[in-house]
Amino acid sequence: MKSRPLAALSVLAVAGLALTACSSGSPSVTGEGSEAGSPVAEGELTQVTVGLVPLAASIAVEYGIQEGIFAEHGLDVEIALANAGAAMLPAVSNGQMDFGVGNPLSVLTAVDQGLDMKIVAGYCNSADEGEDTSGVVTRVDAGIEDYGDLAGRTTSINALRTLGDLTLMDLAEQGGSDPADVRFAEMPFQDMPAQLEQGNTDAIWIPEPFLTTALEDPDNELLGYSFRDSIEGMPTMVTFTSGTFAEENPETVEQFQAAITEALAATDENNDEAKKLLPEFMNLPEEAAMALKLDELGGEIREEQLQAIGELAVTYDFIDAKPDLDAMIVR
Repeated sequence: MKSRPLAALSVLAVAGLALTACSSGSPSVTGEGSEAGSPVAEGELTQVTVGLVPLAASIAVEYGIQEGIFAEHGLDVEIALANAGAAMLPAVSNGQMDFGVGNPLSVLTAVDQGLDMKIVAGYCNSADEGEDTSGVVTRVDAGIEDYGDLAGRTTSINALRTLGDLTLMDLAEQGGSDPADVRFAEMPFQDMPAQLEQGNTDAIWIPEPFLTTALEDPDNELLGYSFRDSIEGMPTMVTFTSGTFAEENPETVEQFQAAITEALAATDENNDEAKKLLPEFMNLPEEAAMALKLDELGGEIREEQLQAIGELAVTYDFIDAKPDLDAMIVR
């Protein structure tokens, strides 16, 4: 990976958003297979900054860079890593970053609070069948047989008022319990298995690679894949930009939509090749990186599921108004 600093990121660091430049790999010189007159051949790539959370699925952008996909679409992509997806929203809104990838509820919440954000593509989704990449884990002897049993118990999640607690409130109510009786505690993912073992929490909502590790303990068991159980085919991350950037740079947005869709499809098709980039990208041991299950990746915007997320968010007072997806999506 190549690295170069971003002036904008120093501003973000002062603001406490903890963003760091990661890489820029799009070629800007003529290479084998480049056609004369193409952006790659002439060095006319448009530079864009993409904000990512350091999760395994984020590797699709780096894979797209390394494979020259973004360059083929006329883009020189710089990655900026953020500690949380919510931190990217003000940065994108203020023009300090051009695009971001984060959970859709954060985008809906930002719009509900007055930020002009646009969804330009999908990114990853909960698996339709089989194993998923996040789930709820409890102790075998906890007496928690279904989501309704979470009422009166404490479930640990990484952040409040996001997809983790939203879907669990929905599932608790489906299980016949009062969703208000489900208690949530914020906790870093890496601390959850130990806290569960020590009895300091009754259940944990946890993604890969931590999910696999937690389930290696024979005293733990999987309650369920809560995203899929709540909304089948639910998008877990989407790609977004600001309304201002979309209005002022329609050609760049169109190029990026095509490029990110192609990069996601290529990563989904070539998981093993993409995972070879994870040890450096996430500071993971190679063996652990190759054993990871990547999310289902795709550029399609799943509007029906996004609408369902919005309706749940209104029901449980996460947002005030039902989202207007027609106004939010750049088609």
